[in-house]
Amino acid sequence: MAQVLEFKLPDLGEGLTEAEIVRWLVEVGDVVAIDQPVVEVETAKAMVEVPCPYGGVVTARFGEEGTELPVGAPLLTVAVGAPEGASGSGEDSGSAPESAGGSGNVLVGYGTGAPAARRRRIRPDRLDRAVTEAPVSGAPVVEAPRFEAPVVKVLVAEASVSEGPVPVVSPLVRRLARQHDIDLRRLAGSGPDGLILRADVDRAIRTAEETATATARVAQAPVQAQVPGAAPNGVAVAVDAERIPLRGVRGAVADKLSRSRTEIPDATCWVDADATELMAVRAAMNAATGPSAGPKVSVLALLARICTAALARFPELNSTVDTEAREIVRLSGVHLGFAAQTERGLVVPVVRDAHTRNAESIGAEIARLTELARTGKLSPAQLTGGTFTLNNYGVFGVDGSTPIINHPEAAMLGVGRIMPKPWVHQGELAVRQVVQLSLTFDHRVCDGGTAGGFLRYVADCVEQPAVLLRTV
Repeated sequence: MAQVLEFKLPDLGEGLTEAEIVRWLVEVGDVVAIDQPVVEVETAKAMVEVPCPYGGVVTARFGEEGTELPVGAPLLTVAVGAPEGASGSGEDSGSAPESAGGSGNVLVGYGTGAPAARRRRIRPDRLDRAVTEAPVSGAPVVEAPRFEAPVVKVLVAEASVSEGPVPVVSPLVRRLARQHDIDLRRLAGSGPDGLILRADVDRAIRTAEETATATARVAQAPVQAQVPGAAPNGVAVAVDAERIPLRGVRGAVADKLSRSRTEIPDATCWVDADATELMAVRAAMNAATGPSAGPKVSVLALLARICTAALARFPELNSTVDTEAREIVRLSGVHLGFAAQTERGLVVPVVRDAHTRNAESIGAEIARLTELARTGKLSPAQLTGGTFTLNNYGVFGVDGSTPIINHPEAAMLGVGRIMPKPWVHQGELAVRQVVQLSLTFDHRVCDGGTAGGFLRYVADCVEQPAVLLRTV
């Protein structure tokens, strides 16, 4: 006798309310073990493999690849307990009676650690007998032979009872609709059974903006000469335009940058610094460790170590603003974020407790997190909780920039490329290795004097690394 258990998209933490199915790792009929990854999803923070807490036979999957599901929506159903003839060797980890309870885990790397079972498929006639037996109380029954489970529809009343409920489940979707004055009752949801997804609201927002823009253009220029690619009313027509949804990592970055510009009154100051001595110190450190001593110390690691020392002297910049309480919250530890460009977009991994590390330790952690970023294996926890961000845009061959603060932090240091330039050194003109440093800061947490003092200290350490030894 088999019990059919439903596995829902778990809460992946950090306030995430939805995730996009990137790739299914199992198919209907496959035998899965407890804590075996069954689907790869992309959240606003990272790519995550989601393990199933039950062992048994997959009887249904919900959502195609590319579908966005809210937290709590069904992912798949599993028939727990081996059907007759399903296993001839007793290898199925889901066939044990205790597997019905599951591990209760939702993240890869935690829990029983049982080895993944070999992917085997149960014949449909045997699966039919398994899933039509009496299920656990409250668990759904999967109807054979098509292995399709009923769609779960969650209704949240957005209007009065007389106006009827609106099929939408995500608080993020409701909030987004309210912010843009979108009437959810007028939208046709593209999700299961008419469920309204964020993509539906985004589409309605774009339509409203395009309509408003077109109306404004017609009102401002009622008479226009006809040009190729223009409509009769003079409104330009986009030809072969590509629309790219702002979702996943790209959407999260867009939301965070927009929020930063909207909420934070930022200001930027910058200075050129002679990095010749810093480069010499780096070369000496790497030469002293030898070729077999592991990864070399990078310029970014040295700058990160300088930043932690500067934040110890200017703690105002290692803080955040609690707008509701109208308080500045100064943080005791430095969790240093650094910008990393990947094929999936810009991400900011965080070096935890950077204030307790030396340059070698920071460099090793940066290298480890960068490799995880490139392979898309960073967890949400490794991408959140930063208190200060270091952005080395010099790797793109540019000299300077005005960084946008990584909300809710209070400051970001930007570093341009280090290149030979004419420089007055010891009273004479010489060719030196020069870098431009830019500091964008939240003007609520400090004034220009504090920000300037921080940046000047960083520049002094770059020009004369011995300053760091004198002041730490």
